[in-house]
Amino acid sequence: MTSSLAARIALVTGASRGIGYATARALARAGAHIVAVARTQGGLEELDDEIRKDGGSATLVPLNVTDSDGIARLGAALHERHGKLDILVGNAGVAGPSSPLGHIELKPWNDVMAVNVTANFQLIRCMEPLLRQSDAGRAVFVTSGAANKASAYVGPYAASKAALEALARAWAQETASTNLRVNLFSPGPVRTKMRAIVFPGEDPATLDTPEQVAEFIVPMCSPDWNETGKLYDYKTRTLMSFRAPA
Repeated sequence: MTSSLAARIALVTGASRGIGYATARALARAGAHIVAVARTQGGLEELDDEIRKDGGSATLVPLNVTDSDGIARLGAALHERHGKLDILVGNAGVAGPSSPLGHIELKPWNDVMAVNVTANFQLIRCMEPLLRQSDAGRAVFVTSGAANKASAYVGPYAASKAALEALARAWAQETASTNLRVNLFSPGPVRTKMRAIVFPGEDPATLDTPEQVAEFIVPMCSPDWNETGKLYDYKTRTLMSFRAPA
């Protein structure tokens, strides 16, 4: 285990599987103590076992990110126990319905927004004071190319990721003069359960694994990372700046 993130506290949402699971393990291998948030107790316990095998440590938080009061309580608990937060990885997300917009009921729309947007807004509200207590607070939100492609039949997901990007960019500007750095990470097609549900005919063997992707998220969580308000596109291995449409 390397120690580039030794003594740093890292909160990862959606940590029980997929990219969140792999990122939590990778951050732990780099030395961070993981605060793993997910709905699935079994997945969290499996993560904890793997982190311990790697010589790391974790705090398991079985919590639905749509529980705004629960996120607030988590922030208070982190303040009491650690007095700071060094890393926030906002990874939890849902795909939502694959259907024409006119056929989608209000509840599934609200469900997508609750997880992909509002939960991250609440994380920002509750974790910013802790991240500011760090000498090098780092926040990374997992987005999607759907945010700018706005393809047919994935409207709620595309809209939620576009909103997430705007949220993160605004926060990056608000904190630009502080030690906090806020960025977005777009993984592209990855071998995850959510991807398989949305694209059932796709051969998963043709896709990169969450473990491969996670290795590119870890550097964005390091004190050495100085960029803010940017998007890292994993597919092209490019750090991108946002600009107004031509």
